[in-house]
Amino acid sequence: MKRHFSLALALALIVQLSACGGGGDSTDTNTANNTPVVNPDTGNSGSGGSNSGGETGNEGTTGTDPVLTDSGQISRFLTQASFGATDESISAMQGISVSNWLKNEFEKPPSLHSPLIAQYRAVGLLEHVAGMAFWKNALEADDQLRQRMAFALSQILVVSDFGENLLFDVPQSIGYYQDLLTRHAFGNYRELLEAVTYSPAMGFYLTYMGSEKGDPDTGRMPDENYAREILQLFTIGLVELNMDGTVKVDDQGQAIETYNNADITGLARVFTGLNLYEGLDDNGEELTEQLRVAMPMQTFEDSHSGLEKTFLGQTIAANTPAEESISQALDIIFAHPNLAPFISRQLIQRFVTSNPGPAYIERVANAFENGVYRFKDGTSVGTEIRGDLKATLAAVLADNAARQTAAEQGFGKVKEPVLRFSQWARAFAKDNISPEYMFELWDTSSASSLGQHAYRSPSVFNFYRPGYIKPASLTGAAGMTMPELQIINATTLPGYINFISFFIQGDMDSEEYSREYAEFVEVDNINLDPGPATSSFAADYSDEIALADDASALVAHLNTLLAAGSLSTSSSERIITAINAIDTEDKAQRVETAILMIMTSPEFLVQG
Repeated sequence: MKRHFSLALALALIVQLSACGGGGDSTDTNTANNTPVVNPDTGNSGSGGSNSGGETGNEGTTGTDPVLTDSGQISRFLTQASFGATDESISAMQGISVSNWLKNEFEKPPSLHSPLIAQYRAVGLLEHVAGMAFWKNALEADDQLRQRMAFALSQILVVSDFGENLLFDVPQSIGYYQDLLTRHAFGNYRELLEAVTYSPAMGFYLTYMGSEKGDPDTGRMPDENYAREILQLFTIGLVELNMDGTVKVDDQGQAIETYNNADITGLARVFTGLNLYEGLDDNGEELTEQLRVAMPMQTFEDSHSGLEKTFLGQTIAANTPAEESISQALDIIFAHPNLAPFISRQLIQRFVTSNPGPAYIERVANAFENGVYRFKDGTSVGTEIRGDLKATLAAVLADNAARQTAAEQGFGKVKEPVLRFSQWARAFAKDNISPEYMFELWDTSSASSLGQHAYRSPSVFNFYRPGYIKPASLTGAAGMTMPELQIINATTLPGYINFISFFIQGDMDSEEYSREYAEFVEVDNINLDPGPATSSFAADYSDEIALADDASALVAHLNTLLAAGSLSTSSSERIITAINAIDTEDKAQRVETAILMIMTSPEFLVQG
């Protein structure tokens, strides 16, 4: 299968440009940040002159929902819908339709993060435990689709403990937020917005926790941060959109703004009077900070603005209580026609392709709008209530645009670094997932590591912006949005290679690492046996070792498992040649070399 090689070739050239300093900076050339780029010639959203999202849908059609039998296609689907395929998950999906797989995933109970954080804290681990919980569930939990959806939502509704702030110091806040996204992953976006609004993590991160009503005598004004970001980043964006994600224009051909500063001023009044819960526990004692950051914020009427709140053409009457003001405001925002295409496009980007075509966006947006998605076999998912995320996600993953096998120019996405590593870990180290023992995973946000760490983006704009177009690149010249390219540069590329090499090749001095971890446990008074430290994330290559004598068979197996069968003939031949240059007695090196070459190839780095 050689689908989407044009995008892989573009990435290969970007890699070369970045290595020689010609890749440009990381500025966002789309001034609307997260608004689809408009091709001035066609009006298409980010199409770059190509259809890049598939224009033939399957919503509402009847017939048989085809089962997946090709291992490469199954691996490709699991790459889109989970944190990585395994030999077992590929075998388990043989003969199962996408619709049945999705419906089964929708029924799985959520694996939560707060209990893991509590376990880590109980043994004395105080820092990085929210990240440990993320890795544990992402790599090991059974509810893979739910975990992937929560991760996708975390990149839209962004909070971050970057900079060792309160969210870093009190990780229960991030844990509560992780669980909030996990629980609501298959729920309704309106309910999710309300839960996010009341969450202490968001209240702290966007500084409206403790925001008070204006005071004309002192000049105090309500904090406007959340009011601005809930519109710009979380719901409707900067400019009005058609249902297919293309930008609406006025009579002069100019984009129509969705809101102005007056709207922000009015909406900011809504979010005054929110602060940490101040109730007492069952014994009449004050709750600890660790508990208060892990429950919804409380409204305080004395701090809430009693003025009229006018925004988006609607007015909330003066003296409306805080909770009612918030509820009405979220209803107004949720009703905006931009919401469906705005959120749908970003979910497509997180799961399937960075540059979706208008028809694909519209089909997914219709599922969001109608609250239901109908599979080809006539069955459906969703509550038929607008904003249903289960229906929306089914539309993203079951659409013909996502399932097509014929090559299409510009389709696919550059794999974000977290997903590159998670593929390796799930494929080869699934029985040794112990992030509490692996220092290298405690903070992977630096450019010398993965350059990305869940819930640790440098700003509310995430690690990359949905509307990012890479300067001085083939995709940029075509006007294609490629968010993940914003964090690919001359530093992050070798950083990733070094990072993944460490895990693939087991480049750990066991004696030294054991001594280092034992010292950490002793100095920090951690109640953990340091013994398992050296086996954490140790790879099991037994299946691959069995194929090591036959380089072609080994590459074919790894091509399916890691690259969904997308390796070009030339890439496969190059890897086979490299393996055959290694003595057949050194089976481990042959396997590790094959894995490393595949995981640093353009075909692996681009998800087709």
